[in-house]
Amino acid sequence: MFYELAISLSWPSKKAVAIILGIESSCDETSASVCIDGKVINNEIAGQDIHEQYGGVVPELASREHQRNIVPVVNHVLTHAGINVKDLDGIAYTRGPGLLGALLIGSSFAKAMASSLDIPLIPVHHMKAHVLAHFIDDPKPTYPFICLTVSGGHTQILRVNSPTEMNILGQTQDDAVGEAFDKAAKLLGLPYPGGPMIDKLSKEGDENKFSFAESEMPDLDYSFSGIKTSILYFLRKEVRKNENFIDENLNDLAASIQKVLISMLMDKLIKAAKQENINQIAIAGGVSANSGLRERLEQEAQKKGWDIFIPDFQYCTDNAGMIAISGHLLFQEQAFGKLTDSPLPRMPF
Repeated sequence: MFYELAISLSWPSKKAVAIILGIESSCDETSASVCIDGKVINNEIAGQDIHEQYGGVVPELASREHQRNIVPVVNHVLTHAGINVKDLDGIAYTRGPGLLGALLIGSSFAKAMASSLDIPLIPVHHMKAHVLAHFIDDPKPTYPFICLTVSGGHTQILRVNSPTEMNILGQTQDDAVGEAFDKAAKLLGLPYPGGPMIDKLSKEGDENKFSFAESEMPDLDYSFSGIKTSILYFLRKEVRKNENFIDENLNDLAASIQKVLISMLMDKLIKAAKQENINQIAIAGGVSANSGLRERLEQEAQKKGWDIFIPDFQYCTDNAGMIAISGHLLFQEQAFGKLTDSPLPRMPF
């Protein structure tokens, strides 16, 4: 009876000024943020170091840490923003994609809080939120724009027409580029997460020292499984000849691996911009924090006259700031959810 009553409530119409609480819990970061009138006030993230000893995220442990962190994190951002819970106009949360247990913690908390306050729930697609993170700070892109979204679980090229209309132009058909970075780092004996370590080491290396075979895919799609295999076989061959090969060439290996992965990303992005005849180009997702990718994007922008958009570092990895700004934009569209909405680990785009 309670659910039937809550679902039938009539929520407020479009408001010029809205206060939105954003909650992100898709993987191993518990994050909350407050957005007032389209301005992200704060962005609190509680990370989970417990996964380092396992070389990757353990879903059950992630869920437990979310349960431990979500109340203090939400309380902190509200207190820091000077917001009473009764001031909130809506609560945005990550519905998917992500780890089911992790998503359940965030969505259950958001539903309970929204129900008790009688305010709208705003379910947010995690990958679309990475794109909309470009609307947190100036300069902001204008529609339509092309966005390369790159993370540990996704690699996509999108044509973004509005906050609610994004078309996939190309995407990976197997592994994501973030996974390729992390698995290559593991082959080099680097700790998890390995992508940032490769980026750091590459600054002291020669990116032309070694070469690896790139995977070819039609149109604007990607494949990163082949490049991982190429790196694996290359290292096996060299280590048989010299067991200290990796240690002696670590910086050059990191730089060469980073170069080939960035080259694969940029080749398709250049094709997409030409195909769509759009010069507003953005990158988003955890891998958009990579310094090599940012430098290559800036180089191409100078050559081709692109206007480029790169989020601040804190909004590249998983964060609630992007959920809060998405909530603001979706609130204006009255794109509200229901208490019966279930988390979707494989939420379709």
